[in-house]
Amino acid sequence: MTVDTLAPVPVGLPLPAALDGRTVVVVGGSSGIGLAAGALLASVGARVVLVARDRDRLAAAVEQVRTPASTVIGIAADGTDEDDLRRVLDEAGGPVDHVLVTAGGLAGGPFLDTPADRLRQAVDGRFWGAYGAARVAARAMAPGGSITFSSGLYLQRPIPGAAAAIAILGAVEGLTRTLAVELAPLRLRVNAVRYGVVDTPLSRGSLGLDGDEAVAAAGRGMPLGRFGTAQEAASASLFLMTNNFVTGTVLTVDGGQTLV
Repeated sequence: MTVDTLAPVPVGLPLPAALDGRTVVVVGGSSGIGLAAGALLASVGARVVLVARDRDRLAAAVEQVRTPASTVIGIAADGTDEDDLRRVLDEAGGPVDHVLVTAGGLAGGPFLDTPADRLRQAVDGRFWGAYGAARVAARAMAPGGSITFSSGLYLQRPIPGAAAAIAILGAVEGLTRTLAVELAPLRLRVNAVRYGVVDTPLSRGSLGLDGDEAVAAAGRGMPLGRFGTAQEAASASLFLMTNNFVTGTVLTVDGGQTLV
């Protein structure tokens, strides 16, 4: 079938129940928002494929996400390597309906004191990881599939010491809009979620917050009096997967943090 003869993107129920029986690959699924997304997906009957580098953490994540009624598998792979990602889709054991990319490290340091080489691995991993995941997924998914990337509020409210990290957020959001146009003829949708500060191990480490009390105290200055939870952040990706009329959109989930 050629692109010109493809039917319109299907109309579906824009609720989490529509994910029942669907296969969703979560790149970066062993912790934080990716892990929370895996748990939510399993709870609505999706077939969940968690992808991460660390085999031990991945095995623990699979046990945490799995329910008696769900199918959850873990595949150890480098989410920035296209060959590894092709292997993931092959080992997923059937057609993949949605891909969520949450993996990516932080690249930081004072601009004038931080050479590019010190940041290159994190920068390349975040952008080229998203780029490569989309290339692999777009070749493997049937019409009606979706790809969801991750962004962050600091693109709108820049902070010192994060020039490279913030620039990559802009690149990922630009990639989102561009691919939404380029892949639309294949009836594939591409979106991103722009997260605020979410209580995850990564954010605790980057903010120097040790323990629940420190997190609660730091979050009191936010508009809603706390940081977001990983589940609250992850739920946005389920909305983007199930609403077949949303593409090229950057959905902000930040508890109003962009406003202050």
